[in-house]
Amino acid sequence: MSQAAPLASDNSANSRSLKILVIMDPIEKINYYKDTSLAMMWSAQDRGHTLGYCQIHDLWLDRGQLMIDAHPVNVKRDPEDFYTLSEKITCPVTDYDVILMRKDPPFDMRFIYATYLLDHAKAAGVLVVNDPSAIRDCNEKLFATWFSDYMSPTIVTSKQVHIRKFIAEQQDVIVKPLDGMGGAGIFRLTADSHNIGVTLEILTELETLPIMAQRYLPEIKDGDKRVLIVDGVVIDYSLARIPTKGETRGNLAAGGSGVAMPLTDIERQVANVVAPIVKEKGLMFVGLDLIGGRITEINVTSPTCVREIDDQCGTDIATDFIKAVESKF
Repeated sequence: MSQAAPLASDNSANSRSLKILVIMDPIEKINYYKDTSLAMMWSAQDRGHTLGYCQIHDLWLDRGQLMIDAHPVNVKRDPEDFYTLSEKITCPVTDYDVILMRKDPPFDMRFIYATYLLDHAKAAGVLVVNDPSAIRDCNEKLFATWFSDYMSPTIVTSKQVHIRKFIAEQQDVIVKPLDGMGGAGIFRLTADSHNIGVTLEILTELETLPIMAQRYLPEIKDGDKRVLIVDGVVIDYSLARIPTKGETRGNLAAGGSGVAMPLTDIERQVANVVAPIVKEKGLMFVGLDLIGGRITEINVTSPTCVREIDDQCGTDIATDFIKAVESKF
């Protein structure tokens, strides 16, 4: 770990058992071998905590009190039988000590409504990770622009005239929506592309929706690096997501291969700028994306890549994270 801040102590088990609710996508559909939320659940259970599981539609308000319809869950390290759900129960949110908000994007109104409901959990004294108001405030694309000195040239607009001028200036540009994940909706446009107009029409919904345009970084050939930050501490290894031949996206969901490697000096320098700021905002688990040492996105909803880094480097990032959660009590 970097020395930006210490993680919780290395005690083998926490002295207090916490009740932890994990909000995520359908557990039966996750990838057993890669899912970061599952790793967090394993670590929490190993350390003596009890787990609940629900989806965002299981959150509801009863006369101002947040209620949860959730399954008690037991997780196992068996790809053929990795979870057991008990009968769903309804309880007030204060029956839980911690809520892990691990719902994947798209960051749509359903997601936003869930964060509004989770504000009630926070007000009731439940630790919500990541902080719901910070998730709303820190759009994964737009939040990066607050660190523009560490980005490639970037604009955000819905207007073709501005994007076309930017493409003419930069010659080689990546355009992408502000609310996606996994490389969805990302296009590479050059000054001589023949499909600029139709691509921008689709992405901007006829100039009514802002998108991001960034100068293409050829260092993508060496990987789109995911750097994890746990409670303000920068993990020593990144996952370089390397595009397949002929592809401009390194995202694992887009077919990229993941290779863990130590942080470079410039990557650590940039991550150490971001780390204290995200910690101050209540963002305890963050995925910083870098290409050539330049920020492209700051993932705050449900960052991944823990499993790949742990498998290749012998780390235990999920346990580091659970220890950081424990340190709040």
